[in-house]
Amino acid sequence: MKRNFTIRHSALDGVEAFLSVAQHRNFRRAAAELGVSPSAITQAVRTLEARVGAPLFLRTTRSVGLTEAGDRFLSRAKPAFEELVAASAIARELGQRPAGLLRLTVPRAVVPILLEPLIASFCQAYPEVEVEIAASPELADIAAEDRRSAPARLPASPAVEVIVAGPFIANDFPTILGAAIEGLGLAQVPEPMARVAVKAGKLVHVLEPFAPMVPGAFLYYPGRRQIMPKLRAFIDHVKSRPDAAEIAKGRKR
Repeated sequence: MKRNFTIRHSALDGVEAFLSVAQHRNFRRAAAELGVSPSAITQAVRTLEARVGAPLFLRTTRSVGLTEAGDRFLSRAKPAFEELVAASAIARELGQRPAGLLRLTVPRAVVPILLEPLIASFCQAYPEVEVEIAASPELADIAAEDRRSAPARLPASPAVEVIVAGPFIANDFPTILGAAIEGLGLAQVPEPMARVAVKAGKLVHVLEPFAPMVPGAFLYYPGRRQIMPKLRAFIDHVKSRPDAAEIAKGRKR
């Protein structure tokens, strides 16, 4: 059976005050540490005790000590509160400087064309960012904005004027390119992928008047308000790299 789980309103109220008093065994010193008045500390602890349903401190005119309930509460609340403070600090750091995991989901063919010239220099410039590349033909619909690479033609391998039936079928550009270089037939792949093979004479452009011009690759990312520093650093790095000038032209959707 599914249980409904909710966090009570103000469930953490008074915990920091309790921990400070428990550390100093003194309400005034706790108030000074937290920058509030002693009466505010006293009221916060009383409210916490009322919510817990048990006294947490033994108070005398000379000393402050923990009750059994207070000692048990301290043993569980202190490490939990410290973890919350640490979690806030980590999240704050990620929001203030480029750091943490940057996951890029890209088509396999884009990696050698656009990413390989960028990744090494980006990792050197931002050593606190861990880049993870997931090659996938599917793109999540997360974009409020994007960056786009330059359009490219799809050249073909050497051929003769005959009617042919293809002996080989593949659905990814690197495999198609390799098959074309081996002479299996015509191939349509993005021009940047075939540039080295064409220059080396392993492939030639054919049917150029009929070669389609396809849109370039897009860098999709969330809207400006959701961009973390690590992603902003990558976007700026892409725009500033001379060897990545093709993807420096962007548009808003």
